Amino acid sequence: MQTAYITHPSFLLHDMGGWHPESPARLGAIDDQLHAARLFDYLLHRDALPVTRSQLLRVHDAAYIDAVEAASPSAGHRALDPDTSMNPHTLDAARHAAGGAILAVDMIMRGEAANAFVACRPPGHHATRTQAMGFCFFNNVAVAAAHALDQHGLERVAIVDFDVHHGNGTEDIFRDDPRVMLCSTFQHPCYPYSGADTANPHIVNVPLPAHTTGQPYREAFSAQILPRLQAFRPQMLFCSAGFDGHREDDMAQFGLVEADYVWITEQ
Repeated sequence: MQTAYITHPSFLLHDMGGWHPESPARLGAIDDQLHAARLFDYLLHRDALPVTRSQLLRVHDAAYIDAVEAASPSAGHRALDPDTSMNPHTLDAARHAAGGAILAVDMIMRGEAANAFVACRPPGHHATRTQAMGFCFFNNVAVAAAHALDQHGLERVAIVDFDVHHGNGTEDIFRDDPRVMLCSTFQHPCYPYSGADTANPHIVNVPLPAHTTGQPYREAFSAQILPRLQAFRPQMLFCSAGFDGHREDDMAQFGLVEADYVWITEQ
């Protein structure tokens, strides 16, 4: 069974300015590498569908959804925080990003794909139930996890977030929902300066110091995350797949390389 590759043209139109590190070039780089590795044609390609309001309401407050929709500009940019702004295409892209994550769940549950990669923008894991931040508007992985639980009747799902920044939005949304285990590795201290003090039986935060490289990262992952995941026995596993912990990424100061991301995925 194939891997589904889900994306949408709107993701290339969301643009927060030429200076901004979260840019359309991110998706171009993924496509380039898939072609270079001769993998592109082996994937099951699908266009994302837009998320519905009822699907967003599982993880975001109605007033927040209204505020994001009202903030969408007809021209130019509108800032929701110092790092996070909208252009006229952002709202459509954000709806399709969350909808793409839902499509991934549906395709796997219908037996149409073994797994799925959603190549989307804007990202989502910093978006809380009531706040846009850190380049994020709707929490895509949270929308997908809630859909798996509520629409498909799963009882336990897990989210592994290996972005170099703490998945604070995902934690905010699921902190009181024991059906969801969140495992988040992240550089600390680093934006958004949260997560190191969390005490919750189904939230597994692993703060690591700057300059962490592959071997200590793997040791921490193996000791602190894998046993908890195995004991939890999730029926579906989600990955918030941020690759900004790579040693060549200047968003933070981790020292991971390609082999480390392969190792994480294989676990």
